[in-house]
Amino acid sequence: MRALTTVVFLFVLVNTALSQTRNVYEIYAIEYAKNPVRKPVSEVAIGANSTDSVTFSFYIWFLNGDNGRKVLVDVGYLRDSTKPLPYLREYQRPDSALKRINVNANDITDIIITHPHSDHIGGLQLFGKATIWMQKNDFSYFVGDAWQKGASNKGLDKRDVQKIIQANLEGRLQLVDGDSIEIIPGIRVFIGSKHTYESQHLLINSKNEKVHLASDDCWFYYNLNYLLSVPLTFNANAYVTQLRRMKTLVADTNLIIPGHDPLVISKFKQVASGVVRIR
Repeated sequence: MRALTTVVFLFVLVNTALSQTRNVYEIYAIEYAKNPVRKPVSEVAIGANSTDSVTFSFYIWFLNGDNGRKVLVDVGYLRDSTKPLPYLREYQRPDSALKRINVNANDITDIIITHPHSDHIGGLQLFGKATIWMQKNDFSYFVGDAWQKGASNKGLDKRDVQKIIQANLEGRLQLVDGDSIEIIPGIRVFIGSKHTYESQHLLINSKNEKVHLASDDCWFYYNLNYLLSVPLTFNANAYVTQLRRMKTLVADTNLIIPGHDPLVISKFKQVASGVVRIR
């Protein structure tokens, strides 16, 4: 009888724990570098008539799930002496930047690559245990057509091709094929912006609301507010269409998070140097 009581108690305990998992995430924006050189708004938003200027911040995003998943959205850039990005300032290696919130590289279970520009995919080898999620068409263009004569490969680095192929050979790459797909419980990805051949942006279940992580499918709040495309895209009209769509996916447009706007750091609660928690 005592053994039966113990079994019943454990069954109830396990089921209670499972019922409390809602697949929601704490979401952190981590600034790992800056470009302090001011650029006219007209250089980051096609058709802008503002005389204002902007500086660039460079982010990775950490998603801490109640389901045990520890997800890194983009992996930043690994600066080296052979081909540094000269405009980066206050740079910290992405795995070291994560330690500001006491997260180690080996803690990461999943990596979502929004697109393969070097400042978003270059640090891939720092996180050698994680499963990697990337759009199939973006992967195919990145490792193939991008390097054909006359193709567009601005912002891409050949060395990063080798990194993603190696991850594929190791069985760590999961290719996502399409739009509005829940790739991890509580995380849905969308395509259509054409920032790269098939860049993706994310809708994430947070505690009380949904957060839309746009990454470079929206560089700045200015792009979102005025529905203006960035110049670096395969299709400016498609980019604007996705900006409009993002506004339909969240109840509060303040929770659409652009990929390079320094205002992200001042807009939300700071929990460590250069780190904010998206409410």
